[in-house]
Parts: sequence; structure tokens; C-alpha cells
Amino acid sequence: MESKILKIEGMTCAACAKTIEKAAGKLPGVVEANVNFATEKLIITFDPSLVKTLDIKRSIEKAGYKASEEESNVDMDKEKKEREIKALWNRFLISAIFGIPLLLIAMIPMITGKFNIMLPEVIDPMQHVKSFAILQLMLVLPIMAVGRKYFIVGFKSLFRLSPNMDSLISIGTSAAFLYSIFAVIEILSGNTGYHMYFESAGVILTLITLGKYLEAVTKGKTSEAIKKLMGLAPKTAVIIRDNRETEISIDEVEVGDIVVVKPGEKMPVDGEVIEGSTSVDESMLTGESMPVEKNIGHKIIGASINKNGSIKYKATKVGKDTALAQIIELVENAQGSKAPIAKMADVISGYFVPVVIGLALVSSLAWFLAGQSGVFSLTIFISVLVIACPCALGLATPTAIMVGTGKGAEYGVLIKSGTALETAHKIKTIVFDKTGTLTEGKPKVTDIITTKGISEEYLLQIAATAEKGSEHPLGEAIVKEAEKRLLELKKPMDFKAIPGHGIKVVIDDNVILLGNKKLMDENHIVLQSLEKESDKLAQEGKTPMFIAINNRLSGIVAVADTVKQNSRKAIERLHDIGIEVAMITGDNKKTAAAIARQVGIDRVLAEVLPQDKANEVKKLQSEGKKVAMVGDGINDAPALAQANIGIAIGSGTDVAIESADIVLMRSDLMDVPTAIELSKKTIKNIKENLFWAFGYNTLGIPVAMGILYLFGGPLLNPIIAALAMSFSSVSVLTNALRLKGFRPAR
Repeated sequence: MESKILKIEGMTCAACAKTIEKAAGKLPGVVEANVNFATEKLIITFDPSLVKTLDIKRSIEKAGYKASEEESNVDMDKEKKEREIKALWNRFLISAIFGIPLLLIAMIPMITGKFNIMLPEVIDPMQHVKSFAILQLMLVLPIMAVGRKYFIVGFKSLFRLSPNMDSLISIGTSAAFLYSIFAVIEILSGNTGYHMYFESAGVILTLITLGKYLEAVTKGKTSEAIKKLMGLAPKTAVIIRDNRETEISIDEVEVGDIVVVKPGEKMPVDGEVIEGSTSVDESMLTGESMPVEKNIGHKIIGASINKNGSIKYKATKVGKDTALAQIIELVENAQGSKAPIAKMADVISGYFVPVVIGLALVSSLAWFLAGQSGVFSLTIFISVLVIACPCALGLATPTAIMVGTGKGAEYGVLIKSGTALETAHKIKTIVFDKTGTLTEGKPKVTDIITTKGISEEYLLQIAATAEKGSEHPLGEAIVKEAEKRLLELKKPMDFKAIPGHGIKVVIDDNVILLGNKKLMDENHIVLQSLEKESDKLAQEGKTPMFIAINNRLSGIVAVADTVKQNSRKAIERLHDIGIEVAMITGDNKKTAAAIARQVGIDRVLAEVLPQDKANEVKKLQSEGKKVAMVGDGINDAPALAQANIGIAIGSGTDVAIESADIVLMRSDLMDVPTAIELSKKTIKNIKENLFWAFGYNTLGIPVAMGILYLFGGPLLNPIIAALAMSFSSVSVLTNALRLKGFRPAR
């Protein structure tokens, strides 16, 4: 199976999106076709042995739209959007220049009749009805000309039996225009009792163009996050070729090239330092505000900023393989994906336009048969068509997802799909892996306890010297602590590892024993008062190691995997939003319980083998709970996949991106509640948008059909219907933009 993203041109509403999905979906070999009206993209999954990309494009073109694979960079994309916005503004300006006088000429005679105001002769229908009619015709023609796209697209879609928003507008305004042309012919023939509808046709087109302009401007703001990410990468790179520094386009950098970066410049691609040292600001990707020291052998992330040193590094990942490119692709895919909540809107928008055309015909015909005039029936027909546009319906979900996922990316929370975004707000239990997630994953010396006459430094020096030859992680922690305190290690002799017990070594002619209680017991060493200290350390989740010099107990060095700084705070935050927190670990129950007490865990799953983690998640799900799993994305991959939501801690590694639904770039546990809160806020926003979009059409259509007039109320003017329709889309987009104000609780 292959998945592709195609850029779609020519869509005007949610009904267009549904038409494209149907056209692509009916091809043999197409598994799934999802069109996002807000991002104007089609995500399609297909079997390349049964159908080719060219066939998909042709099918879409046959439906009246254009599909392309063009890889546009951020500048081209921005330029195209700006051209589109400028063209809409120019169309609106021309329409307004002719539309405002047209409205005034048509409406003023009605007002002046009531207030006895004298009108210029040329626009006084009582004196010069022919010139009054011809002037309105002359003013409406330029508006019809600049708005011709509505008619071309609208009628084409109608003839293909897949009507869209443009079909509603073109039918409504054409009906008004053609009836008015008939009225002008009658007036010029001497029959003056005809009413013209030119101002309705002209002003409707003007207002809809204004709505489209505002929609395009607001839509541009929803995708700012992706533009910011794209704009992070530099445009050029300095590389060494033929022993000379050469500046080339970033697209020309190849794996293996030697890249030169001076202070203040951005790293063009991912790589590995081969010369020099510096500190690098990686906050754009990891959220880590402190610069990271980089020396020979250290990894470089493209688009990070070189702070103070000149370095040379070998390019290891370029183009689409860089960390930044992967993140951009992740966010784009998320913004283009659909949440399950959107399916209802999709189904409705697919049937919406044909139903509206039917309602417009039935209601206008019913009023005419009930004895109303042809003009009255035409007003009903036009109002129903114009007010019922499903734009707001099509924008309700994707715009909120675009802003929500973009906002997440801003805080280093990469949400991979609309489904993940929606599911996250339903989570009731979160399972944290212990090592490397709740804890640092690197053991550290936490306590040094000595007997009388032995100093801390000497005990640590002896312990580190003894462990120098050991490869055990606890031993490495002791050696690191000694190096940190700048202690000089002695020369060990006769090193002997005793499996399951510890080590025996000779230092300065002294026999040193370092290990657990069993080692001390076997060598008949009395533990005295340190036994109580040892038990206390063990209860705290630490590993005590006894040290004896010449068969006499000298002290304890305790080592533990320390809890991450934000672990407790993150769990408290999750408790505040009503989520149960569990911990899963391979540690024994006593150590696991000690860590759980430190951070406030509700439920401990201890002594679990790595391969059994997914089963433990399954057991929790069998209790009827939506479960999220938080792990490092490598050894936790099966459990992350089993959970309703897999959350990977890590700086965007390939495995984390593959196995998880949400990736936390900053490795900060406070981003777990941020992801849940962002999901809750986004889903609330989608529900508000859908409520207004459905509510607007549910209320608007009956009013346009004349339900209020039936009970003595007013009749909806088609111009007011056009104004309401245009601003319904803008209101939905504006509501989605409120998500930009989201700030994670800290």
C-alpha cells in the first residue's frame, strides 16, 4: 500500500471535498481517500499495482478539480496564498465600486417615497423608468463579469450532478439576473409594472466575495505553525568541496558533505561534529532553553542555532530525512487528517446541496401555488439557495484541528492525527514506564554513609577504584561521582567479580569487598548499626552497596535511578484533571512502591517483563478504560501501540514517531497534561463550531423559506441571506483561532 498527499485546487465548500473523495474512492485499488477542505489536500491510500497516481489525478480532474504533487516550499506557498488573497480583494473592490451605487439606486426610490425626498431625474423610476432600468443593468454587468468564476464552477458541478456552494450561488443570482433582464425588456416595451432584482444579484456576489476574502485571510492564520516550522531551516549551506568553502543551496547538500558553521548561523542539516566545539540552541525543536554543548562525535540537529564556536560536521541526514522535515511532515499529516467527530459533518455535506436545491424549488413553488406573486416566490427561491451554503460545516472541524495541532507543535507536543487529538480527551488512565520516563534512566550516587574514622571522600575513592574495572551500571554511577568530585583513583590489583554478590579487589595492599548484604554475610562481616540504614535506603528505592576494608565494615554507598524533576508535578496536574496514573516497571515491588510514593502514583504494576507491558495495558482496557501509555518509544513500542493513545518521550526519534500517536519533543512530563488539555480544548472548540454551523443552517433555511412570514413576521431579503452566509464561515474560523490563546498550565 502507498499513501500520498495531493494538493487540490478549485474547492469552494465541503460538498466539493465530498465529490473529490467519491471520485477518487471509486477507483480500483483505492483503500481510503480523505479530503481536508481547510488545508486543500487529499490524503489517499492505494495499491500501486492496481491504480497509478496519474489515474487518481485524471479522476479528480474529471470531477472538475485539479490535483498536483508539486512540492512547494514555504516561500512559494506564501506567495501563492498572497496572490489568491490579493485577487479576491481586487474582485471585491470592483464589485463594491459598482455594487454600492446599484444598491442605492435600487433602494433610494423606496425610501424617498416615504419621506418626499426629491431624486435626480435619471434615477427616478416615476419619471424615467427606462433609464432607471438600463442604469441598473449597466452597473450589474461588471459585477457579474468579475464573479464569473462562481457561474463557471457552479454550473459545471451542477451538470456533473455533484452541486456545490457555487452551484447554489450561481442558480440564485442567475435566477435574479435573468428575471431582471426579462423585466428590463418588458419596461423598454412599455410595460412598467415589473420589479427588477439586479441589486440582489450584484450585492449577493459582492458580499460572498468579501466573505471569501475574509475566509482566505483567516484560513492563512490557522496554518501559521507549519509556516514557522518551514521557515526555521536556512536556505543555504557552506560546505567543503575541493578543499574550498563553497556556499550552495540547502537542497544540494548530500549525505557525507562536510558542513562549516560559524557563530550565529543556523545548522543547515542533521549531522555529526568532526572538528571544533560550540554550544547550540536547540529550543526550536526540543523546547530546551539552555544551549547544549557540542564536541567531536556529538549529533547536530538541522535548523538549530550555533551560538559561540565555529564547527565542521559531517551531514548524516538531508532533505526529507532531517528531524525538522520529519516534524513538518508529522504536523502536516495531522492537520490534513480527519477526526472521527468530522464524519457526521462529511456525511451531511455530501447530501446537503441537492437537498437545499430541492427545498428552494419546493418552497418557492408552494408560495406561488398559495397565491403569492412570481416576485415573492423568486425571493424565497434565491434566499434559500444563498443562506444554505455548507462552507461553515466544512470548516468547523479541520480548522480547529489545524490550530490545535499547530499549537501543540509550538510547545513541542507533536500530535500525529485528528483521531489521536480526539481520543486524548477521553483518556481515563495513563500508564507511565518507570525507567527513562518517570526517572532519569541513569543511576546516580544518592547517599554515602561511613563508619568512624573513614571520610566520605576516601570511601568514594576506594569504591570508585574498585568499580573502575566493572561494567555494571551501578558501578559506573560510583565512578562518575568520583570523577565529578575530582577524586584521583588508585591502582587496583587482583580484581575478582563475584556474580550476584559484588566484587573483591586489592588496593594499597588492603583487601576491599564491595557488594550486597550476601557478600558481607559470606565473609562474616558484622553490619552493626548500618543494617538499619541499609533497610531505610532500600525502602526509599535506593540500592545500598556495602564496603569492607580488610574484613571490617567501612560504610555504604547508595545508588538510585533518580526521579525526573517534573514527574511529581506532572502527576499532580493529571490528578487535577481527573486522570488515574499507573506506573509499569520490571523492578521489584519494594523499589517500585518507593518510586510510586515519591511521585504520587495511584497504581503500581511491578516485576513486569518488557514483552508483557502490552498485556498489562490490555488488562486495564478490559476494565472499560481508555488508556494512554507513556514511554520512550523504543522498548515500549508494543505497549504504545496497544494503548488507545501512545505517548513517546524523546526528541523525535524515528522509532518514537513510528510507534506513538503523540511525541513529546522536550522529554518533559509536564507536556503529558498539556497534550490532554489541548485535546479537551480542541474538541470543545470543534463542538462549538459544529453547533454554530448546524444551528445556523437549521435556523436559516426555515426563515429563508418564509416560516416567519407565515406567522406575520418579515420575509428574509436575499441580500441579508448573503451577508449571513458569508459571515457564518468567518465566525467558525474566528472561533477556531481562539485556540491560539491556549497556554499550558505550569
